[in-house]
Amino acid sequence: MALDLRPGARVVVAMSGGVDSSATAALLVEEGYDVVGVTLQLYDHGAAIARANTCCAGKDIHDARRVADVLGIAHYVVDMEATFRAEVIESFAAAYARGETPVPCIECNRTVKFRDLLAVARDLGAEALATGHYVRREPGPVMRRGADPARDQSYFLFATTRDQLDFLRFPLGGMASKDQTRAIAARHGLPVATKPDSQDICFIPDGDYAALVARLHPAAAEPGDIVDVAGRVLGQHAGVIHFTIGQRKGIGIAAAEPLYVVALDPAARQVVVGPREALGRSKITLRDVNWLGGEATIDQVEVRVRSTRPPQPARLERSADGAALVTLAAPEQGVAPGQACVFYQGDRVLGGGWIASAR
Repeated sequence: MALDLRPGARVVVAMSGGVDSSATAALLVEEGYDVVGVTLQLYDHGAAIARANTCCAGKDIHDARRVADVLGIAHYVVDMEATFRAEVIESFAAAYARGETPVPCIECNRTVKFRDLLAVARDLGAEALATGHYVRREPGPVMRRGADPARDQSYFLFATTRDQLDFLRFPLGGMASKDQTRAIAARHGLPVATKPDSQDICFIPDGDYAALVARLHPAAAEPGDIVDVAGRVLGQHAGVIHFTIGQRKGIGIAAAEPLYVVALDPAARQVVVGPREALGRSKITLRDVNWLGGEATIDQVEVRVRSTRPPQPARLERSADGAALVTLAAPEQGVAPGQACVFYQGDRVLGGGWIASAR
């Protein structure tokens, strides 16, 4: 576990209360670093106490503190509730109201974690901020995909800047499996060694994101028409917030062949459906591109258009205003505005951008 740090350096660990960040802290203690744990409180404390299996909720803060006690390290809790609500929750709801499919974990990493928590780490005199993400970092700085393809989280970290990456460390990036991480936690007697991973969006533990969006943006829950690609009305819906690009189940239209959501038009309150082949997109326009690839101009890349998709060959054309055009070698299905498109060259992460449109 080469961290490119001097022996005994102070390292702040972002401790969410889960096994990954807890094992990260344990590894750093083993290596002799001066470890300080910091946990973000992202919810009102009273409401958070009852939440389980989420990130940075009441029980998780308690678990992080217990782990810090076992390891004998200092532990701080930092209130980021207002920032998290404004920059993650409200941003998520606004994107859904626009007919996009946002990725709140990326926004959380970009704002409260790698911007604000990194500033806290510097204030504490740390030489690095370590997290439990499954990516690899090399001097340069260079980001590479995690060694375990099933655990790789590089898609969610594309917005990390080069300056941030220079200060960050990812001790778990070289792990071959999650079992290795749990073994580290068990070896240190950590109380979270068998704690299950959180699966849902942390601020929507019941999975009902539409209810959240409807509360913050009531107009997005207004009913409208379901139309085919030719504009013919096939039925009605209860709000565009109940649909995402590529969705097949729950559309509520009987047809001779399966129908998929191929487009959303919140202004017209329309959900456009069509056959599977209508989902194919080969040209993707991106906004707010973050480039980690250094000074080199790289045109031939591989791109991932969803976290669950394998990278696919593509041509990348970047412009000076932070936009980019990606031309895929073969069409991808279910490309949705609001999702991220991340660039790779082999296992190196070159950066990425937000999908603005696709055709």
